[in-house]
Amino acid sequence: MKGLINKINKIRPSFEKGGKFGALHSTFDAFASFMLVPDTVTKSGSHIRDCVDLKRIMSIMIFALLPALLFGIWNTGDQHSLAFGLGMSFWGKVWYGFIKLLPLILVSYIVGLAIEFISAQINGHEVNEGYLVTGMLIPLVMPIDVPLWILALSVIFAVVIGKEVFGGTGMNIWNPTLLARAFVFFAYPSHISGDSVWVAGLANHSAQLVDGFSGATPLAQASSGIATPGFMQMFIGNIPGSVGETSTIAILIGAAILIYTGVASWKIMVSCLAGALAVGLLANGLATPGTYAAYPVWNHLVMGGFAFGTVFMATDPVTSAQTETGKWIYGFLIGAMVIVLRLFNPGYKEGMMLAILLMNTFAPLIDYYVVESNIKKRMKRAVIK
Repeated sequence: MKGLINKINKIRPSFEKGGKFGALHSTFDAFASFMLVPDTVTKSGSHIRDCVDLKRIMSIMIFALLPALLFGIWNTGDQHSLAFGLGMSFWGKVWYGFIKLLPLILVSYIVGLAIEFISAQINGHEVNEGYLVTGMLIPLVMPIDVPLWILALSVIFAVVIGKEVFGGTGMNIWNPTLLARAFVFFAYPSHISGDSVWVAGLANHSAQLVDGFSGATPLAQASSGIATPGFMQMFIGNIPGSVGETSTIAILIGAAILIYTGVASWKIMVSCLAGALAVGLLANGLATPGTYAAYPVWNHLVMGGFAFGTVFMATDPVTSAQTETGKWIYGFLIGAMVIVLRLFNPGYKEGMMLAILLMNTFAPLIDYYVVESNIKKRMKRAVIK
């Protein structure tokens, strides 16, 4: 380790401003920071010292995503095996899922990080670590058979339009991962909707399917009045769907990690759940038996991207509400909007993506009125002498 440190310190002056390779300062600094912990410390003045920095937050997020990622890899192989009646072994399913998912992850990181590095070089600032999580999230919210060129375009759109035009990590208004998904949904809807995109190989080899296998997600089945899998099967997650969104139990493990470490707000998660239950129970109570509105609301919580969006998207600290009261309002409205969209928007059965992006837009406004309300309350309590 000392040899590596000495080597980096030896060549560092060449990459400083004014050095032979000064134009590549941002790139060198990014690789050096990735391999070694920076040794810069505060010199003077009062500072709040904390061991948690952006790199550690990103690392915790990746760690929290692992259960959903690993289950998604196995489920990709399992759904493929079920669709074609292959009877694959456990490790056969894992290997198949790994081979199918790896190209998506590689394309996401290669394209996204390339844009981050180019932007840092052009603007002369440091490379931000924010894409380390976004690069993992994007493949997890996509269908397993999404063409790589479409994935690359969605990454470019998310990073350039969603982040860089606003100033980079920490300055964006909307969640970049959901912008990538929205890009595919509106630009190439046939690759992210329908029954043939959620199971690997289904679109190109549908004639070889076993009898009775459709590839439809439970959400699509419920909205069409078709019987869905049981609650426990959907909770466990061995169902068709986006790679990382099917297993609620795996997502809850990630939620526990994020809440324990303080990386994500439990208030947003709980209020999002409360909003969905409130609107869903109201719809159940007013609906005609046998209609989609009468479908049990607790099943909505384990279908589609609700759990994944609640834990990993709605809690994004950059695009969510910042005030404590605002977090309750923000989360509740997301949960409520999801059920409203699912019940009354037949053109888009999911709802989670649009609900979060809409509330990303209004999050600053929510915080503004929360702060203004607090100011008025304090002014009323103030005693003028």
